[in-house]
Amino acid sequence: MKKLLQDLDKAFETKVRLGIMAALTVNESLNFSSLKDILEVTDGNLATHLKFLEKCQYVASHKEFLNKKPNTSYAVTALGREAFIKHIKAIEQMLN
Repeated sequence: MKKLLQDLDKAFETKVRLGIMAALTVNESLNFSSLKDILEVTDGNLATHLKFLEKCQYVASHKEFLNKKPNTSYAVTALGREAFIKHIKAIEQMLN
């Protein structure tokens, strides 16, 4: 059990961050608006959690202009994917 607890990552302890990682793990990338719609959170709430995940190097952002409007998309990094899968596997093992 101690090993399982060590595999849990505090970065994913909030439902918003868990949702961000889940959404980005099954999609190559998503823009800010899509993530906001999927997770049903406010701009500020989403931005705060994305910034945290970027600081952990679990998520990377890409900024560009589409039709003269800024568009930021996000994708899971290799480090983020590995940490998230490890976290989910630990939860699954605890439930079994």
